[in-house]
Amino acid sequence: MSDAMPSCPSCQSESVVKNGSTRHGKQNYKCRDCGRQFVTNPQWQRVAERVQATQALLERLLLEKMPLAGIVRVLQVSERWLHSYVNAKYEAIPQQVEVQPKPKCRLSVQMDELWSFVDDKGNEQWVWLAIDAETREIVGCYIGERSGASAQKLWESLPGVYRQCAVCYTDFWPSYPVALPSQRHRAVGKETGKTSYIERFNGTLRQRVSRLVRKTLSFSKKLENHIGAIWNFIHHYNASLPVRSSFPF
Repeated sequence: MSDAMPSCPSCQSESVVKNGSTRHGKQNYKCRDCGRQFVTNPQWQRVAERVQATQALLERLLLEKMPLAGIVRVLQVSERWLHSYVNAKYEAIPQQVEVQPKPKCRLSVQMDELWSFVDDKGNEQWVWLAIDAETREIVGCYIGERSGASAQKLWESLPGVYRQCAVCYTDFWPSYPVALPSQRHRAVGKETGKTSYIERFNGTLRQRVSRLVRKTLSFSKKLENHIGAIWNFIHHYNASLPVRSSFPF
């Protein structure tokens, strides 16, 4: 009794015959309908399939604390190709938060700023962040100098419902009172726990984004890529959060 013939992977025809062996000793088949020759369980992938698999893995590696040089070694791709891919990706990343819709009710936001640099430590770039204390979503972000103007940009990055309804808890850095409306701002000490979630997220950023490690060799040379890498992680972080909201809609 002969073995059952596989169907053609191109046209799914069952009119298939054996057609000798490959140079690796595997049984070769030929489709009588479309002429496709194939083997079962091939060890190779088409070029497009290899590229897709490489890009899928690359997307995951970009979210881990791994420098681009390390990704080049892992994926065995050219440094030039990787930089071109990353440049295009970070240029296209939207620089605004994507969060769950919220009703107009009392909201609680925690804010803090995180030190970083681009190219050399003299070029400081502070990462200003805001987190929803209820859902843990990052609801605001701005990268720039440590000034009242940057605090204002952080405030403007919040979705409208937060600017209308949220109370923002910060430390005592003097830039916050300059930018935040007094009725929406509370300056508190660490002992209150009112900024614990954003401080914890700062630690997560330093653990996951190699450009933000304090003593790093993986620093950005381009401000655009520095900003893009941070926004890339923020979008991933928000999208991966479980639904925590207990807001009545």
